Amino acid sequence: MCKNTQLYLKLMVKTPLERENDGGAAVDARGHRPTSRGRETYSANRYAPPPISGGGRYRGRPTPAPVGGRQEQEKEEQPEAGGCTHASESMGVLCPTGCELKNALLKQERNVKSIIVDLKPQINELSRSSNTVFNYVNGISSSLRERQRVFNNNQVASQYTDQVEEQHAYIKETVDTVFPSNIRVLQGVLDKIRLKIQKLEKAILAQNEECKVPCKTSCPIPVVSGKECEDIYRRGGRDSQMYIIQPDPLFPPYKVFCDQTTKNGGWVVIQNRLDGSVDFGRRWDEYRRGFGNIAFGSSKGFCETPGEYWLGNDHISQLTRMGPTEVLIEMEDWTGAKVHAQYQQFTIQSETSNYVLAVSGYSGNAGNGFLEGALELFGENRTMTIHNGMMFSTYDRDNDNWTPGDPSKQCAKEDGGGWWYNRCHSANPNGRYYMGGAYTPQMAKHGTDDGVVWMNWKGSWYSLKAISMKIRPYFASR
Repeated sequence: MCKNTQLYLKLMVKTPLERENDGGAAVDARGHRPTSRGRETYSANRYAPPPISGGGRYRGRPTPAPVGGRQEQEKEEQPEAGGCTHASESMGVLCPTGCELKNALLKQERNVKSIIVDLKPQINELSRSSNTVFNYVNGISSSLRERQRVFNNNQVASQYTDQVEEQHAYIKETVDTVFPSNIRVLQGVLDKIRLKIQKLEKAILAQNEECKVPCKTSCPIPVVSGKECEDIYRRGGRDSQMYIIQPDPLFPPYKVFCDQTTKNGGWVVIQNRLDGSVDFGRRWDEYRRGFGNIAFGSSKGFCETPGEYWLGNDHISQLTRMGPTEVLIEMEDWTGAKVHAQYQQFTIQSETSNYVLAVSGYSGNAGNGFLEGALELFGENRTMTIHNGMMFSTYDRDNDNWTPGDPSKQCAKEDGGGWWYNRCHSANPNGRYYMGGAYTPQMAKHGTDDGVVWMNWKGSWYSLKAISMKIRPYFASR
Protein backbone atom coordinates (compact mmCIF):
# COMPACT_ATOMS: atom_id res chain seq x y z
CA MET A 1 0.00 0.00 0.00
CA CYS A 2 1.48 3.37 -0.95
CA LYS A 3 2.39 5.96 1.67
CA ASN A 4 -0.23 8.49 0.53
CA THR A 5 -2.98 5.88 0.79
CA GLN A 6 -1.86 4.92 4.30
CA LEU A 7 -1.90 8.62 5.34
CA TYR A 8 -5.40 9.09 3.85
CA LEU A 9 -6.77 6.06 5.74
CA LYS A 10 -5.11 7.22 8.93
CA LEU A 11 -6.85 10.59 8.67
CA MET A 12 -10.20 8.99 7.85
CA VAL A 13 -10.23 6.83 10.99
CA LYS A 14 -9.34 9.69 13.32
CA THR A 15 -11.98 10.82 15.77
CA PRO A 16 -13.60 14.25 15.24
CA LEU A 17 -11.59 15.64 18.16
CA GLU A 18 -8.31 14.33 16.68
CA ARG A 19 -9.16 15.84 13.31
CA GLU A 20 -10.06 19.13 15.00
CA ASN A 21 -6.66 19.23 16.75
CA ASP A 22 -4.70 18.09 13.69
CA GLY A 23 -3.37 21.22 12.03
CA GLY A 24 -3.00 19.48 8.68
CA ALA A 25 -6.62 18.38 8.45
CA ALA A 26 -8.32 21.35 10.13
CA VAL A 27 -11.00 23.27 8.25
CA ASP A 28 -10.63 27.02 7.99
CA ALA A 29 -13.50 28.05 10.26
CA ARG A 30 -12.67 31.76 10.60
CA GLY A 31 -16.15 32.58 9.42
CA HIS A 32 -17.66 30.64 12.31
CA ARG A 33 -15.57 32.16 15.11
CA PRO A 34 -14.04 28.96 16.48
CA THR A 35 -13.16 28.94 20.15
CA SER A 36 -9.59 29.33 21.25
CA ARG A 37 -8.85 26.83 23.99
CA GLY A 38 -8.24 28.43 27.35
CA ARG A 39 -9.32 31.90 26.28
CA GLU A 40 -12.97 31.72 25.20
CA THR A 41 -15.90 29.57 26.18
CA TYR A 42 -19.01 28.80 24.22
CA SER A 43 -22.47 28.76 25.79
CA ALA A 44 -24.67 26.07 24.31
CA ASN A 45 -27.99 26.93 22.73
CA ARG A 46 -30.49 28.46 25.09
CA TYR A 47 -33.79 26.70 25.66
CA ALA A 48 -36.32 27.39 22.95
CA PRO A 49 -39.91 26.15 22.69
CA PRO A 50 -40.38 23.39 20.11
CA PRO A 51 -42.17 24.15 16.83
CA ILE A 52 -45.95 24.00 16.75
CA SER A 53 -47.10 20.51 15.84
CA GLY A 54 -50.22 18.40 16.21
CA GLY A 55 -53.44 18.71 14.25
CA GLY A 56 -53.25 20.89 11.18
CA ARG A 57 -55.61 23.77 10.45
CA TYR A 58 -56.50 22.18 7.10
CA ARG A 59 -57.77 18.79 6.15
CA GLY A 60 -56.67 17.13 2.94
CA ARG A 61 -57.43 19.04 -0.21
CA PRO A 62 -60.72 18.16 -1.93
CA THR A 63 -60.48 15.91 -4.94
CA PRO A 64 -60.27 17.82 -8.23
CA ALA A 65 -63.41 18.28 -10.29
CA PRO A 66 -63.98 15.87 -13.20
CA VAL A 67 -62.59 16.83 -16.58
CA GLY A 68 -64.96 19.28 -18.23
CA GLY A 69 -66.40 20.45 -14.95
CA ARG A 70 -63.72 22.89 -13.93
CA GLN A 71 -64.18 24.44 -10.53
CA GLU A 72 -64.99 28.13 -10.62
CA GLN A 73 -62.80 30.48 -8.68
CA GLU A 74 -64.31 31.93 -5.56
CA LYS A 75 -63.87 35.62 -6.24
CA GLU A 76 -63.49 38.27 -3.60
CA GLU A 77 -63.88 41.75 -4.99
CA GLN A 78 -61.44 44.34 -3.75
CA PRO A 79 -62.70 47.76 -2.60
CA GLU A 80 -62.22 49.21 -6.09
CA ALA A 81 -60.90 47.21 -9.02
CA GLY A 82 -59.48 50.02 -11.13
CA GLY A 83 -60.07 53.74 -11.52
CA CYS A 84 -57.67 56.57 -10.91
CA THR A 85 -57.41 55.92 -7.19
CA HIS A 86 -58.05 52.97 -4.93
CA ALA A 87 -60.10 52.92 -1.76
CA SER A 88 -57.67 50.46 -0.17
CA GLU A 89 -53.91 50.98 0.12
CA SER A 90 -53.44 47.25 -0.36
CA MET A 91 -54.47 47.67 -4.00
CA GLY A 92 -51.04 49.08 -4.76
CA VAL A 93 -49.69 52.31 -6.17
CA LEU A 94 -51.71 54.74 -8.25
CA CYS A 95 -52.01 53.92 -11.90
CA PRO A 96 -49.40 55.50 -14.16
CA THR A 97 -51.74 56.69 -16.97
CA GLY A 98 -51.90 60.26 -15.70
CA CYS A 99 -55.33 60.43 -14.11
CA GLU A 100 -53.97 61.84 -10.89
CA LEU A 101 -52.02 64.47 -12.88
CA LYS A 102 -55.26 65.39 -14.62
CA ASN A 103 -56.95 66.01 -11.27
CA ALA A 104 -54.05 68.18 -10.13
CA LEU A 105 -54.16 70.21 -13.35
CA LEU A 106 -57.90 70.72 -13.07
CA LYS A 107 -57.43 71.94 -9.51
CA GLN A 108 -54.75 74.40 -10.64
CA GLU A 109 -56.97 75.60 -13.48
CA ARG A 110 -59.79 76.34 -11.04
CA ASN A 111 -57.45 78.37 -8.82
CA VAL A 112 -56.03 80.37 -11.74
CA LYS A 113 -59.46 81.03 -13.24
CA SER A 114 -60.75 82.45 -9.95
CA ILE A 115 -57.79 84.86 -9.87
CA ILE A 116 -58.45 85.90 -13.46
CA VAL A 117 -62.11 86.49 -12.69
CA ASP A 118 -61.11 88.85 -9.85
CA LEU A 119 -58.44 90.56 -11.96
CA LYS A 120 -60.51 91.27 -15.07
CA PRO A 121 -62.95 93.86 -13.54
CA GLN A 122 -60.00 95.72 -12.02
CA ILE A 123 -58.28 95.90 -15.39
CA ASN A 124 -61.52 97.03 -17.04
CA GLU A 125 -62.00 99.74 -14.39
CA LEU A 126 -58.43 100.93 -14.90
CA SER A 127 -58.98 101.02 -18.63
CA ARG A 128 -62.15 103.10 -18.21
CA SER A 129 -60.40 105.49 -15.80
CA SER A 130 -57.49 105.86 -18.20
CA ASN A 131 -59.87 106.64 -21.05
CA THR A 132 -61.69 109.22 -18.90
CA VAL A 133 -58.45 110.96 -17.93
CA PHE A 134 -57.24 110.83 -21.52
CA ASN A 135 -60.48 112.42 -22.76
CA TYR A 136 -60.29 115.01 -19.98
CA VAL A 137 -56.73 115.97 -21.02
CA ASN A 138 -57.75 116.18 -24.64
CA GLY A 139 -60.63 118.46 -23.58
CA ILE A 140 -58.23 120.69 -21.65
CA SER A 141 -55.96 120.85 -24.70
CA SER A 142 -58.83 121.89 -26.92
CA SER A 143 -60.00 124.50 -24.40
CA LEU A 144 -56.47 125.81 -24.10
CA ARG A 145 -56.07 126.26 -27.82
CA GLU A 146 -59.43 128.04 -27.97
CA ARG A 147 -58.49 130.35 -25.09
CA GLN A 148 -55.18 131.15 -26.77
CA ARG A 149 -56.99 132.40 -29.83
CA VAL A 150 -59.49 134.47 -27.84
CA PHE A 151 -57.15 136.02 -25.20
CA ASN A 152 -53.96 136.20 -27.17
CA ASN A 153 -53.33 139.87 -26.22
CA ASN A 154 -54.56 139.72 -22.64
CA GLN A 155 -51.69 139.59 -20.11
CA VAL A 156 -53.79 138.08 -17.31
CA ALA A 157 -55.15 135.51 -19.63
CA SER A 158 -51.61 134.85 -20.77
CA GLN A 159 -50.43 134.16 -17.19
CA TYR A 160 -53.45 131.95 -16.59
CA THR A 161 -52.76 130.14 -19.81
CA ASP A 162 -49.13 129.55 -18.75
CA GLN A 163 -50.29 127.91 -15.54
CA VAL A 164 -52.80 125.80 -17.41
CA GLU A 165 -50.12 124.79 -19.90
CA GLU A 166 -47.84 123.67 -17.04
CA GLN A 167 -50.64 121.58 -15.55
CA HIS A 168 -51.51 120.30 -18.99
CA ALA A 169 -47.91 119.30 -19.64
CA TYR A 170 -47.71 117.46 -16.30
CA ILE A 171 -51.01 115.64 -16.82
CA LYS A 172 -50.15 114.81 -20.42
CA GLU A 173 -46.78 113.38 -19.39
CA THR A 174 -48.51 111.28 -16.73
CA VAL A 175 -51.07 110.01 -19.22
CA ASP A 176 -48.48 109.42 -21.93
CA THR A 177 -45.88 107.65 -19.74
CA VAL A 178 -47.07 106.48 -16.30
CA PHE A 179 -50.49 105.13 -17.25
CA PRO A 180 -49.31 103.27 -20.37
CA SER A 181 -46.41 101.81 -18.37
CA ASN A 182 -48.75 100.49 -15.66
CA ILE A 183 -51.16 99.20 -18.28
CA ARG A 184 -48.34 97.45 -20.11
CA VAL A 185 -47.22 95.76 -16.87
CA LEU A 186 -50.75 94.56 -16.17
CA GLN A 187 -51.14 93.49 -19.76
CA GLY A 188 -47.91 91.46 -19.49
CA VAL A 189 -49.16 89.75 -16.35
CA LEU A 190 -52.43 89.00 -18.06
CA ASP A 191 -50.64 87.57 -21.13
CA LYS A 192 -48.49 85.30 -18.95
CA ILE A 193 -51.54 84.02 -17.11
CA ARG A 194 -53.29 83.46 -20.44
CA LEU A 195 -50.30 81.41 -21.68
CA LYS A 196 -50.33 79.32 -18.51
CA ILE A 197 -54.04 78.67 -18.92
CA GLN A 198 -53.46 77.62 -22.53
CA LYS A 199 -50.72 75.19 -21.47
CA LEU A 200 -52.94 73.77 -18.75
CA GLU A 201 -55.78 73.33 -21.20
CA LYS A 202 -53.50 71.45 -23.62
CA ALA A 203 -52.20 69.23 -20.82
CA ILE A 204 -55.73 68.51 -19.62
CA LEU A 205 -56.85 67.63 -23.14
CA ALA A 206 -53.90 65.25 -23.47
CA GLN A 207 -54.67 63.65 -20.12
CA ASN A 208 -58.34 63.33 -21.01
CA GLU A 209 -57.29 61.34 -24.06
CA GLU A 210 -55.02 59.13 -21.97
CA CYS A 211 -57.69 58.55 -19.34
CA LYS A 212 -60.32 57.37 -21.79
CA VAL A 213 -58.87 53.91 -21.09
CA PRO A 214 -59.58 52.81 -17.48
CA CYS A 215 -56.56 53.12 -15.22
CA LYS A 216 -54.83 49.93 -14.06
CA THR A 217 -52.15 49.31 -11.48
CA SER A 218 -48.79 48.20 -12.81
CA CYS A 219 -49.25 44.99 -10.84
CA PRO A 220 -52.96 44.07 -10.98
CA ILE A 221 -54.19 42.26 -7.88
CA PRO A 222 -56.00 38.98 -8.63
CA VAL A 223 -59.62 38.99 -7.52
CA VAL A 224 -59.20 35.74 -5.59
CA SER A 225 -57.82 36.24 -2.09
CA GLY A 226 -57.67 34.41 1.22
CA LYS A 227 -56.04 33.96 4.62
CA GLU A 228 -52.87 32.54 3.07
CA CYS A 229 -51.68 30.95 -0.17
CA GLU A 230 -53.10 27.52 0.75
CA ASP A 231 -56.50 29.13 1.25
CA ILE A 232 -56.14 30.92 -2.10
CA TYR A 233 -55.25 27.63 -3.79
CA ARG A 234 -58.42 26.02 -2.43
CA ARG A 235 -60.45 29.00 -3.66
CA GLY A 236 -59.17 28.47 -7.20
CA GLY A 237 -56.08 30.68 -7.33
CA ARG A 238 -53.80 28.19 -9.09
CA ASP A 239 -51.41 30.62 -10.81
CA SER A 240 -48.10 31.48 -9.15
CA GLN A 241 -48.11 35.26 -8.79
CA MET A 242 -48.67 38.09 -6.35
CA TYR A 243 -51.82 37.92 -4.21
CA ILE A 244 -53.40 39.73 -1.27
CA ILE A 245 -53.69 37.70 1.94
CA GLN A 246 -55.27 38.54 5.31
CA PRO A 247 -54.51 35.90 7.94
CA ASP A 248 -56.21 37.88 10.70
CA PRO A 249 -59.32 40.04 10.04
CA LEU A 250 -58.21 42.39 12.82
CA PHE A 251 -55.08 43.35 10.85
CA PRO A 252 -54.85 44.88 7.36
CA PRO A 253 -54.17 42.64 4.34
CA TYR A 254 -50.79 42.62 2.64
CA LYS A 255 -49.17 41.46 -0.58
CA VAL A 256 -47.24 38.19 -0.94
CA PHE A 257 -45.98 35.99 -3.75
CA CYS A 258 -47.73 32.61 -3.81
CA ASP A 259 -45.96 29.61 -5.35
CA GLN A 260 -48.89 27.46 -6.47
CA THR A 261 -46.93 24.93 -8.56
CA THR A 262 -43.98 23.61 -6.50
CA LYS A 263 -44.89 20.39 -4.66
CA ASN A 264 -48.65 20.95 -5.06
CA GLY A 265 -48.52 24.67 -4.27
CA GLY A 266 -49.91 26.65 -1.37
CA TRP A 267 -46.54 28.24 -0.50
CA VAL A 268 -46.10 31.78 0.83
CA VAL A 269 -42.68 33.00 -0.30
CA ILE A 270 -41.16 34.67 2.78
CA GLN A 271 -37.66 35.26 1.40
CA ASN A 272 -36.18 35.41 -2.10
CA ARG A 273 -32.71 36.17 -3.49
CA LEU A 274 -32.03 36.03 -7.21
CA ASP A 275 -29.93 38.94 -8.51
CA GLY A 276 -28.58 41.05 -5.66
CA SER A 277 -30.86 43.99 -6.51
CA VAL A 278 -31.98 44.45 -2.88
CA ASP A 279 -29.64 45.17 0.03
CA PHE A 280 -30.32 42.76 2.93
CA GLY A 281 -28.00 44.52 5.38
CA ARG A 282 -30.99 46.12 7.15
CA ARG A 283 -31.96 47.28 10.61
CA TRP A 284 -34.23 45.42 13.05
CA ASP A 285 -37.32 47.48 12.26
CA GLU A 286 -36.96 46.85 8.53
CA TYR A 287 -36.67 43.10 9.06
CA ARG A 288 -39.69 43.30 11.35
CA ARG A 289 -41.84 45.12 8.74
CA GLY A 290 -40.38 43.52 5.62
CA PHE A 291 -38.68 45.07 2.58
CA GLY A 292 -37.91 44.55 -1.11
CA ASN A 293 -40.00 43.93 -4.23
CA ILE A 294 -42.78 41.34 -4.00
CA ALA A 295 -43.10 40.71 -7.75
CA PHE A 296 -42.52 42.05 -11.25
CA GLY A 297 -44.87 42.31 -14.21
CA SER A 298 -44.68 40.24 -17.36
CA SER A 299 -45.97 40.27 -20.93
CA LYS A 300 -49.13 38.53 -19.74
CA GLY A 301 -50.03 41.48 -17.53
CA PHE A 302 -49.65 39.62 -14.24
CA CYS A 303 -46.93 39.82 -11.64
CA GLU A 304 -45.79 36.23 -11.96
CA THR A 305 -42.08 36.79 -11.37
CA PRO A 306 -41.08 37.07 -7.69
CA GLY A 307 -38.69 39.85 -6.73
CA GLU A 308 -36.04 40.01 -4.04
CA TYR A 309 -37.66 40.56 -0.66
CA TRP A 310 -38.06 39.64 2.99
CA LEU A 311 -41.72 39.31 3.97
CA GLY A 312 -41.21 40.65 7.49
CA ASN A 313 -40.73 38.89 10.83
CA ASP A 314 -44.11 40.01 12.13
CA HIS A 315 -45.89 38.45 9.14
CA ILE A 316 -43.76 35.29 9.24
CA SER A 317 -44.35 34.85 12.95
CA GLN A 318 -48.10 35.36 12.56
CA LEU A 319 -48.37 32.81 9.74
CA THR A 320 -46.30 30.12 11.49
CA ARG A 321 -48.10 30.48 14.82
CA MET A 322 -51.52 29.88 13.24
CA GLY A 323 -50.80 26.15 13.30
CA PRO A 324 -48.31 23.51 12.12
CA THR A 325 -46.23 25.01 9.32
CA GLU A 326 -43.62 23.54 7.01
CA VAL A 327 -40.82 25.40 5.27
CA LEU A 328 -39.12 24.70 1.93
CA ILE A 329 -35.72 26.23 1.17
CA GLU A 330 -34.74 26.01 -2.50
CA MET A 331 -31.34 27.05 -3.78
CA GLU A 332 -29.38 27.22 -7.03
CA ASP A 333 -25.68 27.59 -7.77
CA TRP A 334 -24.06 29.44 -10.69
CA THR A 335 -24.00 26.33 -12.90
CA GLY A 336 -27.77 25.87 -12.66
CA ALA A 337 -27.66 22.95 -10.19
CA LYS A 338 -30.49 22.97 -7.64
CA VAL A 339 -31.05 21.42 -4.20
CA HIS A 340 -33.54 21.90 -1.39
CA ALA A 341 -34.02 21.54 2.35
CA GLN A 342 -37.47 20.99 3.84
CA TYR A 343 -38.64 20.97 7.47
CA GLN A 344 -42.05 19.59 8.41
CA GLN A 345 -42.35 21.90 11.42
CA PHE A 346 -41.26 25.55 11.34
CA THR A 347 -42.27 28.17 13.91
CA ILE A 348 -41.10 31.73 14.53
CA GLN A 349 -42.06 33.08 17.94
CA SER A 350 -43.23 36.68 18.50
CA GLU A 351 -41.06 39.77 18.81
CA THR A 352 -41.15 39.54 22.61
CA SER A 353 -38.89 36.48 22.29
CA ASN A 354 -36.83 38.14 19.50
CA TYR A 355 -38.43 35.81 16.93
CA VAL A 356 -36.90 32.54 18.19
CA LEU A 357 -36.58 29.89 15.45
CA ALA A 358 -37.83 26.30 16.01
CA VAL A 359 -37.69 23.57 13.33
CA SER A 360 -37.91 19.79 13.07
CA GLY A 361 -38.46 17.00 10.55
CA TYR A 362 -35.71 17.60 7.95
CA SER A 363 -35.74 16.11 4.46
CA GLY A 364 -33.95 17.08 1.26
CA ASN A 365 -30.53 17.02 -0.38
CA ALA A 366 -29.00 20.36 0.68
CA GLY A 367 -27.91 19.33 4.19
CA ASN A 368 -29.55 19.80 7.58
CA GLY A 369 -27.81 22.99 8.67
CA PHE A 370 -30.61 24.24 10.91
CA LEU A 371 -30.48 21.20 13.21
CA GLU A 372 -27.02 19.67 12.72
CA GLY A 373 -24.84 22.64 11.81
CA ALA A 374 -21.99 22.61 9.29
CA LEU A 375 -20.91 19.02 8.62
CA GLU A 376 -17.38 20.07 7.65
CA LEU A 377 -16.78 21.20 11.24
CA PHE A 378 -16.49 19.01 14.33
CA GLY A 379 -17.27 19.11 18.01
CA GLU A 380 -18.01 22.47 19.56
CA ASN A 381 -17.24 24.34 16.35
CA ARG A 382 -20.04 22.49 14.58
CA THR A 383 -22.45 23.08 17.46
CA MET A 384 -21.83 26.81 17.09
CA THR A 385 -23.33 26.73 13.58
CA ILE A 386 -26.71 25.21 14.54
CA HIS A 387 -29.58 27.68 13.97
CA ASN A 388 -32.45 25.92 15.70
CA GLY A 389 -33.39 27.71 18.92
CA MET A 390 -31.62 30.95 17.98
CA MET A 391 -33.07 34.43 18.29
CA PHE A 392 -33.07 36.76 15.29
CA SER A 393 -30.19 39.25 15.05
CA THR A 394 -29.50 42.36 13.00
CA TYR A 395 -26.50 44.67 13.07
CA ASP A 396 -28.36 47.07 15.39
CA ARG A 397 -29.76 44.35 17.70
CA ASP A 398 -27.33 41.63 18.71
CA ASN A 399 -28.98 38.40 19.93
CA ASP A 400 -26.40 35.82 18.79
CA ASN A 401 -24.23 33.47 20.91
CA TRP A 402 -20.92 35.10 20.07
CA THR A 403 -19.95 37.00 23.25
CA PRO A 404 -23.33 38.73 23.82
CA GLY A 405 -23.02 42.41 24.61
CA ASP A 406 -19.64 42.85 22.90
CA PRO A 407 -20.17 45.27 19.95
CA SER A 408 -16.95 44.06 18.30
CA LYS A 409 -18.28 40.50 18.09
CA GLN A 410 -21.58 40.56 16.23
CA CYS A 411 -22.45 38.00 13.57
CA ALA A 412 -25.03 40.18 11.81
CA LYS A 413 -22.57 43.07 11.47
CA GLU A 414 -19.88 40.84 9.94
CA ASP A 415 -22.07 38.50 7.87
CA GLY A 416 -24.09 41.06 5.96
CA GLY A 417 -27.74 40.48 6.92
CA GLY A 418 -30.34 39.67 9.54
CA TRP A 419 -30.63 36.00 10.52
CA TRP A 420 -30.93 33.46 13.33
CA TYR A 421 -27.19 33.58 14.01
CA ASN A 422 -25.48 31.35 16.54
CA ARG A 423 -21.70 31.84 16.46
CA CYS A 424 -22.20 32.29 13.64
CA HIS A 425 -23.86 30.13 10.92
CA SER A 426 -24.05 27.13 8.68
CA ALA A 427 -26.55 28.95 6.45
CA ASN A 428 -26.61 32.65 5.59
CA PRO A 429 -29.39 33.23 3.01
CA ASN A 430 -29.54 36.96 3.78
CA GLY A 431 -25.82 37.57 3.35
CA ARG A 432 -24.03 39.74 0.79
CA TYR A 433 -24.61 38.83 -2.85
CA TYR A 434 -21.45 37.89 -4.80
CA MET A 435 -21.61 37.45 -8.57
CA GLY A 436 -20.14 34.22 -9.91
CA GLY A 437 -20.19 32.09 -6.76
CA ALA A 438 -16.69 31.68 -5.34
CA TYR A 439 -15.30 34.53 -3.24
CA THR A 440 -12.39 34.95 -0.83
CA PRO A 441 -11.75 36.38 2.66
CA GLN A 442 -9.98 39.27 0.95
CA MET A 443 -13.19 40.12 -0.95
CA ALA A 444 -15.33 39.98 2.20
CA LYS A 445 -15.84 43.18 4.17
CA HIS A 446 -14.67 41.66 7.47
CA GLY A 447 -12.78 38.64 6.15
CA THR A 448 -15.63 36.31 7.09
CA ASP A 449 -17.91 34.09 4.99
CA ASP A 450 -20.57 36.77 4.54
CA GLY A 451 -22.00 35.54 1.20
CA VAL A 452 -25.31 33.83 0.46
CA VAL A 453 -24.04 30.62 2.01
CA TRP A 454 -25.37 27.10 2.59
CA MET A 455 -22.28 25.36 3.96
CA ASN A 456 -23.52 21.77 3.75
CA TRP A 457 -23.89 22.10 -0.01
CA LYS A 458 -21.21 24.48 -1.27
CA GLY A 459 -19.09 25.37 1.76
CA SER A 460 -18.29 28.74 3.32
CA TRP A 461 -16.67 30.49 0.36
CA TYR A 462 -19.32 29.98 -2.29
CA SER A 463 -22.17 32.49 -2.61
CA LEU A 464 -25.32 31.03 -4.18
CA LYS A 465 -26.97 32.49 -7.25
CA ALA A 466 -30.51 32.07 -5.90
CA ILE A 467 -32.25 30.96 -2.71
CA SER A 468 -35.84 31.19 -1.53
CA MET A 469 -37.79 30.27 1.61
CA LYS A 470 -41.47 29.26 1.38
CA ILE A 471 -43.95 28.25 4.07
CA ARG A 472 -47.38 26.64 4.04
CA PRO A 473 -49.68 24.89 6.53
CA TYR A 474 -48.58 21.33 7.25
CA PHE A 475 -51.03 18.43 7.07
CA ALA A 476 -50.08 14.80 6.60
CA SER A 477 -52.55 13.95 3.84
CA ARG A 478 -51.30 16.55 1.37
